[in-house]
Amino acid sequence: MDIREVNEQVKEQVLLIQNLFEEMGKVIVGQRSFIETLVLGMLTGGHVLVEGVPGLAKTLAVNTLSDTMGLDFQRVQFTPDLLPADIVGTMIYNPKDGDFSLKKGPVFHSVLLADEINRSPAKVQSALLEAMQEKQVTIGGETFPMDDVFFVIATQNSIEQEGTYPLPEAQIDRFMFKTLVSYPSKEEEKEILNRMSSQDVPVASAVLDREKICLLRKIVDSIYIDEKIKNYIVEIVFTSRYPEKYGLKHLKNLFAGGASPRATLSLTKAAKANAFISGRGYVIPEDVKRVGLDVLRHRVFPSFEAEAEEVSSDVLIQHIFDEVEVP
Repeated sequence: MDIREVNEQVKEQVLLIQNLFEEMGKVIVGQRSFIETLVLGMLTGGHVLVEGVPGLAKTLAVNTLSDTMGLDFQRVQFTPDLLPADIVGTMIYNPKDGDFSLKKGPVFHSVLLADEINRSPAKVQSALLEAMQEKQVTIGGETFPMDDVFFVIATQNSIEQEGTYPLPEAQIDRFMFKTLVSYPSKEEEKEILNRMSSQDVPVASAVLDREKICLLRKIVDSIYIDEKIKNYIVEIVFTSRYPEKYGLKHLKNLFAGGASPRATLSLTKAAKANAFISGRGYVIPEDVKRVGLDVLRHRVFPSFEAEAEEVSSDVLIQHIFDEVEVP
């Protein structure tokens, strides 16, 4: 398809996303950026890691999104005593038949909410690795495919809080996005009070289904991205790896590690999805900037010196975007 055909398709189908935002707005007050990131994850099939203090409606937002998508959904509360078999499933011996049968775990649902994922040890968190990357699970030496629209949304508390375990680097890199949820404003908090203190708690209706989600993902894949935008994305990633070669020599000691090629792919997919929800069939630099922080903040690592100076990965990423020339 040429750009005009893609544009026409986008303008037709983006109404579904607008309806989805409206339905989620019936339940969730504010948090527009957070909701958009969840929708970008749905459109790309990318996994989303959500960080914030308890009580900010992270779980409610994911529940509401699943209601609007019309997909089967499972929530798992991660706790210190959780086992890997509680996530992926296990083989159970049947003494009558003298054979083993499979008991599938929560990962065999279309949408998995891993609630407070960093409350469990690394071996439990790592149980999701194969499912998230390969879209399959191996149990008892046998491999089982995942749902074709499967994706994970995980919430985590700040690692400074009691009883949390840092996610392994291999695990956290499987998430396409890491988004932060902050406190609401005074006006939003009052609206939350008015809306949720009554007995008639609002509920979102389904506006999508499996077939529509697959269609939307195909349209997102077909969105046009110019060579100049591709070069822009590659420059951003390479600047995170070699800051001294790309105009950030004075900040070299603040970088402990840069983004992997998976970040390049994630930036491209996420920029296409952002173009789609913006009603365009082509990517512009603002799409890359809009998704840049959420895609890179868990892939650009501050050094000990940066942490001592209280320089976060967000600050380093902003320096990268300020330095790299926009096409």
